[in-house]
Amino acid sequence: MIEWSEYREQLVQCFREFSKLAPDTMKGIASLGQAGVKTRFLDTKTRELISLAVAVTTRCDGCIAFHASEAKKAGATVDELSEALGVAIHLNAGAALVYSARTLDAFNKA
Repeated sequence: MIEWSEYREQLVQCFREFSKLAPDTMKGIASLGQAGVKTRFLDTKTRELISLAVAVTTRCDGCIAFHASEAKKAGATVDELSEALGVAIHLNAGAALVYSARTLDAFNKA
């Protein structure tokens, strides 16, 4: 398995380098992140659990590295995370089912 804290630090270094090359892009990403934490209805723990579920569906190891730590800091439990991951698994299965129907349709019309 991955050493997540080391991986997170490696990503931070890469992001610093990229920030020098594309400062406007990094400012835009930072702005999106700041807007996301200014919500009125979701607490930090819920946002972090959602972030982890989305990270699973998008297969983003970097997102997992950052948001696992933040979710734990926000007080998320392994049981809460397991439920959020169950939702991600269900959605991925649902997406595969929907795209299976699309694939059958494309095949039948080919």
